[in-house]
Amino acid sequence: MKLVEIKQTSPERFTLVFDDGSSIKSSLGVITERFLHSGKELSEAEYSELCSESTLALAKARALRIINTRPMSRKEMYDRLITKGETPDNAELCADWLCEMGLINDRSYAGSVVRHYAAKGYGQARIKQELRRHGISRELWDEALEQLPEQDEYIERFLRSRLNDPEDRAQVKKVSDALFRRGYSWEQIKHALNNLKFQEDY
Repeated sequence: MKLVEIKQTSPERFTLVFDDGSSIKSSLGVITERFLHSGKELSEAEYSELCSESTLALAKARALRIINTRPMSRKEMYDRLITKGETPDNAELCADWLCEMGLINDRSYAGSVVRHYAAKGYGQARIKQELRRHGISRELWDEALEQLPEQDEYIERFLRSRLNDPEDRAQVKKVSDALFRRGYSWEQIKHALNNLKFQEDY
């Protein structure tokens, strides 16, 4: 079949129109690498290869736009590309490509997730939930959690700021439950209460 027209639709996107009425959305990189021009004849195999290369090139361009908005894990990138309509194969290839280029690094991203949620006052259990939600592999959790700062001081500050009446057992329980929901263990909470001379049965 013959390529009859190359229409530019944006600085990097083009539509290739063929004499049989079909068209392919492609990129400038594919066009230049394949030396495409109006009047060029393509075999069916070449046409099929062009389709595959073009869809992958556009998927990579989309992946770059996405990763430029914020850091994310490999799984988050894969999932985002799928929701944008990319094929599973292209989503996998794009995620791997970004990892190879160093634009996605799950190890460093896991550390940033730990630091971010620790700064928000979350405990280890809640941070593990966030690591899971962000698609971080369990193999990277322990190393990332080594960056978790000492949390006893935060727990004690939280207790001091919320406990108006340390003798009010209902209030102590309410504040303790709030800390537990933030991801702190009962052992940590009890330890902090003991340090503050508060006692509570759980």
